[in-house]
Amino acid sequence: MMKPHQAMLGSAVVASALLLGGCQPGDDDTDYDAVGQEEKTAEAGSEGKDGEKTGDGHAQEVAGSQPRLVTTYDGGIMTLDATTLEVIDDTKLDGFNRLNPVGDDRHLMVSVADGFRLFDAGVWTQPHGDHTHSYAADPVLTDTVFDTELPGHVVTHGGSTVLFGDGDGKIQTFDTDDFADDPKPEVTEADEPHHGVAVRLDDGSTLHTVGTEDERSGAKVVDKDGKEIAHSEDCPGVHGEAAAKDETIALGCEDGILLYKDGKFDKIDAPDDYGRIGNQAGSDDSRYVLGDYKVDKDAELERPEKVSVTDTKDGTLSLVDLDASYSFRSLGRGPEGEGIVLTTDGTLTIIDPESAEVTDEYPVIDKWKEPVEWQKARPTLFVQGEVAYVSDPAKQSIHIVDLDDGEVMASEKLPHATNELTGVAG
Repeated sequence: MMKPHQAMLGSAVVASALLLGGCQPGDDDTDYDAVGQEEKTAEAGSEGKDGEKTGDGHAQEVAGSQPRLVTTYDGGIMTLDATTLEVIDDTKLDGFNRLNPVGDDRHLMVSVADGFRLFDAGVWTQPHGDHTHSYAADPVLTDTVFDTELPGHVVTHGGSTVLFGDGDGKIQTFDTDDFADDPKPEVTEADEPHHGVAVRLDDGSTLHTVGTEDERSGAKVVDKDGKEIAHSEDCPGVHGEAAAKDETIALGCEDGILLYKDGKFDKIDAPDDYGRIGNQAGSDDSRYVLGDYKVDKDAELERPEKVSVTDTKDGTLSLVDLDASYSFRSLGRGPEGEGIVLTTDGTLTIIDPESAEVTDEYPVIDKWKEPVEWQKARPTLFVQGEVAYVSDPAKQSIHIVDLDDGEVMASEKLPHATNELTGVAG
């Protein structure tokens, strides 16, 4: 018998086929510098406000939402149909490109030499009374760039999207729903430029990391007027963030996790003197945060075989043995809050966060080894809804995996070896 979400995928495939017939045409644990890029805008799209390229001019109404994947390769950005894996668009853009969704299920930020450049994936759904209307258009790299030096992390939380510039400490905060129109950021700055991150909280306050170009030490929270609410220097090497249930924000440290909740910071120590957590996967509906875990301070590239699970309610940190290593692009969360890790034996390892135990292992691709340079392509995990997408750049392929039973539902050979991988729900 066909599973409910498989039936939904089938319907989406039919809708995608109708669309294509009528209109032919994604956090590392390493500090980094922006890579210079020669920008080339795709031909697709129409002229919008102030000459901006936009996909709206080719929009067609479709039967339902049309999820898409967006992935980078050496020299461009490919947009794929998330149900058929067919290439919808290939936008040429030289250089090493990074992708971050802005949280509106349509747009992404591309890190370029002079800031964050807005990419329109070309699919969206609008409410209309007791129902919705969905649209699809050509993806397009717009001319809109939000200036900053060394564009870093993009964080979406509670209806806000925040961009952090590592080179100037600029914090740009948007209403997430504004990206379809003419988004104007609220601009503030960190105390000093550093490789950092910022989050707009539900009460309008902003949490951001503190540090310098040479050292990062913790985080602070300021209210709408810039007045400090809370401050902590108890998070050496602070990197990455994740949201958890009850308006909790978790920050990774070289010796554990720093939590912010109920107006104050609390530290959860790692079981090792050096127990570095730099990348995390959280969920607003879960009290648990999945993180990486490294113990060798002097390693050029440590290939860890344990992950961390932090209970943000009880303030405990557990470690899970995987018997295989993974990379900073290997962590995800499933539809029921389960932890998902793409390990170097080619397996999707499923973790129950409550028990901090491995519950399933789904073989997907061949064994692989993480490259020493973090910019180099490696297999990458992206989770959307009830399925996981796993890229295999060595074979220029991508796979859709049913998270219910590990079935590989679809696979496709791509014209380029992919690097970063993300997507939009449309």
